[in-house]
Amino acid sequence: MSTLSSGPNALSGPRRRALLRAGLSAALAPLAACTPPQPALRVGVIVFPGYEPLIAAREVGRLDPQRVRLVEMRSSTDTQQALGVQHLEGAGMTLDEVLAARADGLDLRVVAVLDESVGADVVMARAPLRRPQDVAGRRVGVEAGAVSAVMLDAMLQHAGLGAADVIKVPITQATAVRMWNERQLDAVVTCEPFASALAQRGAVRLFDSQAVPGRIVDVLAVTADAVAQQPDAVRQLVAAHFEGLRLMQAQDPQATAAMAARLRVPPAELPAAFRGLQLPDAARNHALLDGGTLRQSAEALRTLMLAQGLLPRDPGGLEALTDARFLPGAA
Repeated sequence: MSTLSSGPNALSGPRRRALLRAGLSAALAPLAACTPPQPALRVGVIVFPGYEPLIAAREVGRLDPQRVRLVEMRSSTDTQQALGVQHLEGAGMTLDEVLAARADGLDLRVVAVLDESVGADVVMARAPLRRPQDVAGRRVGVEAGAVSAVMLDAMLQHAGLGAADVIKVPITQATAVRMWNERQLDAVVTCEPFASALAQRGAVRLFDSQAVPGRIVDVLAVTADAVAQQPDAVRQLVAAHFEGLRLMQAQDPQATAAMAARLRVPPAELPAAFRGLQLPDAARNHALLDGGTLRQSAEALRTLMLAQGLLPRDPGGLEALTDARFLPGAA
């Protein structure tokens, strides 16, 4: 018999194994402490009403900054560039921007629909322009690579004009009002809250997204790698959006103040900033993502963008575009 198991003070086999496990755990503890935590999911958001529920959730403490970090971007163009160089893992984006990113080789998955535009995206013009046809030969501010290109194309088709019939002036939404004030533009493709700011300066509405239902949709998109490697963070991100919607509906003072500050409107005027937007709830999201409605819209939009030269190549693979697993109530 082994000397370890003999004598009055000998340790029993089970007790010895327990002490060995305890010693091993103590030895490994410093190694565990040195293991870096998984970095936060970085999600880009520009100033736009449809993205503000996420800001509201963050400001009232419903979004863990160790798990998800909202990165406030200056423009949609900046957002797309940051995604392309892997400085972001997700973003609030229009559906056409998602298609453009996929065409450039970035595998994005739509995990929620944030809003559907029914008038929030608009072409504003300076007097004496009153009809879409009046933009012929005029300077039109357009944000390259963003939804404004799709809106301008829709308006020109409606007016019987082509891209060569207008003078495109590169803008970002953040610079549109300044360039308008400096009279660098005769018309501009824009959205709220900038459309209201331009209206206060005498601009008139020529065309809006009511004329192209289902074409302008804002979504929450994340990379396929993030879906695979950070599913809990993606789930928290999606949950935060719907919590932000609940806070909006409840008119939570802290949430209202945060959104109004970002949109640069008085809190009392915040509802007007959401005019022309439908903010789908979880049930509507399931219909859009599970039911294939969003993929059908994406297919139609892809066809349009390819025909108009708005995509460098066919993004393909749209059967994997949506992922409804992270929506509230998903199985």
